[in-house]
Amino acid sequence: MIKPFALSAASAAVLLSAPIAAAGEPLVTADWLADRLDTADLVVLDIRNRIDGGSAETYAAGHIQGAVYSNYAEAGWRQERDGVVGMLPPVEDLEALIGGLGIDNDDHVVIVPAGVGPTDFGSATRIYWTFKVLGHDAVSILDGGHAGWVAAGHPLDEGGVTPEAATFTADFQPHLIASAEDVAAAGEGVALVDARPNGQYVGDDKAGPVARPGTLPGAVNLPNGTLVSEDGFARSAADVEALLASVDVATDGPQIAFCNTGHWASVAWFAASEIAGIEDVSLYDGSMTEWTADESRPVVLGATEIADPIE
Repeated sequence: MIKPFALSAASAAVLLSAPIAAAGEPLVTADWLADRLDTADLVVLDIRNRIDGGSAETYAAGHIQGAVYSNYAEAGWRQERDGVVGMLPPVEDLEALIGGLGIDNDDHVVIVPAGVGPTDFGSATRIYWTFKVLGHDAVSILDGGHAGWVAAGHPLDEGGVTPEAATFTADFQPHLIASAEDVAAAGEGVALVDARPNGQYVGDDKAGPVARPGTLPGAVNLPNGTLVSEDGFARSAADVEALLASVDVATDGPQIAFCNTGHWASVAWFAASEIAGIEDVSLYDGSMTEWTADESRPVVLGATEIADPIE
């Protein structure tokens, strides 16, 4: 099994020769990972799923050497609770899931999405956020995902990898999770960042699980698609800061990211917290699905201004 330290895309060249560290940077490059595949305590976690057209069969047809597979959409990373889909499962369930993948507390996990676009990148950021909630900081995302690995000319293995079960013990970090009560109590100075497409923000469109169109009062719109390139690579810290500034979100104040079910929101959380390094950022797990289920909670039509796209 394998396990790394990780680095931001901007720091990749500088850190290429750095040793494995206890806690990783949020992003690693394909070349960085290729140089460390034989490192002890590195686990490569392939999470391709129906969002990107992936499956266990897709994994078996070609994956990074030694990578273990866990389907983001089906393996138990999220669950329905009290009629709200996509919620964080109980800690003990996640401990069992992660330990069953052969991951223990000494391992560094590199998450590998398909690398085909912004929504697919959300699979990786949601699992990354989950590890952080569980107090496991030694986690990174392969920038560009599986597609970026292939584009860089690195080889693939066929078949499967059966991990030996391990013991994973969580150190729960509740400050990374925002509840409906936290959102309702958010006053001036707390940015509410809606990571959904603009049509859902302004109320022209609505996702199926959401009861009413619109957004949270006072929310700004930073669609997840602005935070990831079309080919599945994350934006730089400077890009994220510019995008936040374009919707008047301060980089030195608290933020709560939300969407419909907490998937796209994890991209906004990752960009602000992990790429831009903003300290007080949380994710509203229930998001608009939970919020709109209670008719007493207010919903408004968002303004049409959105962050300027980055080419």
